[in-house]
Amino acid sequence: MRLAKLCALFVCLLSLLALLGAQGMARMNSVEPSSVKAGAEATVNGENLDKNTVTEIYITDGSSDIKLQIVQQSAASIKFRVPAGTKAGRFSMMLLTTGADPKLIEQPVKLNVE
Repeated sequence: MRLAKLCALFVCLLSLLALLGAQGMARMNSVEPSSVKAGAEATVNGENLDKNTVTEIYITDGSSDIKLQIVQQSAASIKFRVPAGTKAGRFSMMLLTTGADPKLIEQPVKLNVE
């Protein structure tokens, strides 16, 4: 019985640590508008998108990445400008995390450039 209680406590502790670690991860949920012209601005919404977590954002077609200009940034959103001259197409959005070991993470959010 004592072993069962220790195992249950251990599982709860692991779950808590996993939850605390996941809370700080940046995540994009949507982009508005979902279709823009090159040179125009749009806003991506999500969680943990502030300057302490996200340093840069990009769009990618799988073969080339295009850095977006951040216009305004908060924990819940990033307003950005698509560079003039960007070719038309459907792009995935990516973010570059901050910290000692930055990661470029592709997000399940798509942006159409007209």
